[in-house]
Amino acid sequence: MKRSIIDLWVGIFVAIGLASVTFLALKVANLTPQSDNNSYTLIAEFDNIGGLKVKAPVKSSGVVVGRVSNIELDTQRYVARATLTLDGQYHFSRDTSAEILTAGLLGEQYVGLVQGGEEENLKPGDRVQLTSSALVLEQLIGKFMTSFAEGNNKAAAADAAAAETAP
Repeated sequence: MKRSIIDLWVGIFVAIGLASVTFLALKVANLTPQSDNNSYTLIAEFDNIGGLKVKAPVKSSGVVVGRVSNIELDTQRYVARATLTLDGQYHFSRDTSAEILTAGLLGEQYVGLVQGGEEENLKPGDRVQLTSSALVLEQLIGKFMTSFAEGNNKAAAADAAAAETAP
């Protein structure tokens, strides 16, 4: 009898442990179920979304206020259209801006919302008018390298011109 009680408690402990590990794994992978009963969507269009992914967080002042629920390409204008699903308790003005930011130097990308000053709020399904695309590290390095190479070419041309005019 005593052995079966110990086995029961061990079984309960193992079940709680497995449930905890499963919950933490889903939380880390951003797969936890969200309550959609009090949420609304906004649309934001970007020229370049970089590495933004579906289920990426939407933050305002560092607080997660929603998630990216869909990303698609507008084939008419060739811009990326991100659908943002926001928690219903957060409301943003019509002149709110959206930008794609990176958490840390090489961290995950997320959408940052900056509240505007208008009194009228965005309604479900509205489009965020002010957007800033992602800064892509490869493009920044490419621009730096080409400007560095151009600087060296100009310096070499100036040295050659100075050598020709020297007596």
